Amino acid sequence: MDSLLLPYPKVMLFDWHGTLVDTHGAMYQAIEEMLAQLDELDLVRHILPEEDANTEDDEKLIRYIRIYRHLHPRVLAEQRISRTDVFEVLFGDNPEANAIAHKAYNDCYRNHYGEVKPFQAGMYEYLCYLKELGIKLGVVTNRSREFLDPELACVEQGRWQGLFDVTLCGDEMWHYKPAPDSMQQAAESIGERASRQLWYIGDSVTDMMTATRAGVSKVFYNGALWTPHWFEQTFSQQGQHRCDPDIIIDDFDELLDLVLQSQDNPFTEEQRQQRPPRLPPRQLQPPRQEPDWHPAVARLTYPKVVLFDWHATLVDTLDAMYHAVDDMLKELKQMGLLEQLVDSAQCKSPDDQRLVEYVRDNLSLHPKIKLDRKISRTDIFEILFADNEIAKQLAHKGFTEHYRKYYGNALPFEAKVKQMLEGLRKLGLTVGVITNRDREFFLHELNTVDGSWAHLFDTEICGDDTRRRKPHTDQILKAADNLNFNPDADIWYVGDSTTDVIAAKSAGITSVFFNGAQWDQPWLNKIFPGNERYPYKPDVVVNDFAEFWALILSCRKRSLHQD
Repeated sequence: MDSLLLPYPKVMLFDWHGTLVDTHGAMYQAIEEMLAQLDELDLVRHILPEEDANTEDDEKLIRYIRIYRHLHPRVLAEQRISRTDVFEVLFGDNPEANAIAHKAYNDCYRNHYGEVKPFQAGMYEYLCYLKELGIKLGVVTNRSREFLDPELACVEQGRWQGLFDVTLCGDEMWHYKPAPDSMQQAAESIGERASRQLWYIGDSVTDMMTATRAGVSKVFYNGALWTPHWFEQTFSQQGQHRCDPDIIIDDFDELLDLVLQSQDNPFTEEQRQQRPPRLPPRQLQPPRQEPDWHPAVARLTYPKVVLFDWHATLVDTLDAMYHAVDDMLKELKQMGLLEQLVDSAQCKSPDDQRLVEYVRDNLSLHPKIKLDRKISRTDIFEILFADNEIAKQLAHKGFTEHYRKYYGNALPFEAKVKQMLEGLRKLGLTVGVITNRDREFFLHELNTVDGSWAHLFDTEICGDDTRRRKPHTDQILKAADNLNFNPDADIWYVGDSTTDVIAAKSAGITSVFFNGAQWDQPWLNKIFPGNERYPYKPDVVVNDFAEFWALILSCRKRSLHQD
């Protein structure tokens, strides 16, 4: 992108959100709400094929939204792209799909808008100075008039309302940006024309496409403080290259520099001396420090094999499971297991101590445990009997006998689990299940859940297929042997319990803790202390399968770059 002098501006038109003002919170909430409606809006069929994406990031966004119907966690965390850019990635130049998407977005935005602030310090003073130079100012935004007017009225207590000679909203345009009509419409309304002496200042690829098609000067406001690499990647693609910005600015001091240095400008020395004082350059917020198992921090080997726990990871059978555990606990004395309960002083945490003591006193689970639905029967048995293998085997046997009375109805743990599993297979990954569930129950659930998932797995290892169950490594080693893989970091095991983590780490494979129970950070630190007595910690923690899928795609991208 050349650093050139632009012809001095008679008119400066600005994008609104992400350029003049910050309304990120409401915007992203509305996008998320709208994406959840893609099916009922009949927009899924309009989503572009992934191979038509302009960049790898666009491909990842398309794939992610196609499966999960919401934004990638990193996009939500960074809040750097506009809703118009999201729709442009999803639907390209499809006017029908874009119109439906923008209308649905507006319906959702109604539930969230209202909070608006200047995008950077000194914005009012910068705009006033531009007006004093005799430049006509305007706003051209895909935002609807219904939202722009209230936001303009409330930003900095309404003192911006007299700044603009024209405001043009999406519901007043002949076509939404990136169609060029808006530039001509806005210019004509104030007696000007769309030419290089009209500058359009915006923060998105869509804004640059609009300006290119209209033949006006293109100034990219780098509000997100993207790096040069981002610009190179974003604008070097075929079809995007012709939309290169003329100039990139990081703040409005740089915009004033451009104006005062513009070709054939008529500004006097007195006018130059009246410019607002320079402010310190804008800086990115320091990155948040995450625990080493956070997906944004963890550096994992891209998997060749992904193995999953069954209950409370892929499927929900919690009601039946807790009924069967409670029935078994009532028989601890008859089974000779009451005296086998671990000494509470040997427990990992006070919570484990309370569980053991409650079971010893009441021969049942505490009601809060059944209400929270956060702990598996395998973890319960690990807490109650620790390293006593014979006691645990008897407990599992007693559980199985009672589970026959309750099992049968397995539901997907999340709405898009099947699509996620299919997505893994389309990426060429080998997929399997390792569960402490006995085969008679697992096969029934496998063949009835969501119409049957039997075709989705290359191997299934059940609790009664090996001599020892998790947390021992027998089942993982058997799965690896079945698939002709050596236990290594390129095998991932995804499970919701400490038992799953111990089994994975003991076998030398990658442990992905599926935090479906939504434990908070203090609790995760408590159950995975990483000390000498309890050394096993997951390699990464994901809170849902959307986050897991994002992790897979991130590792895949890094692997492709390394290759």
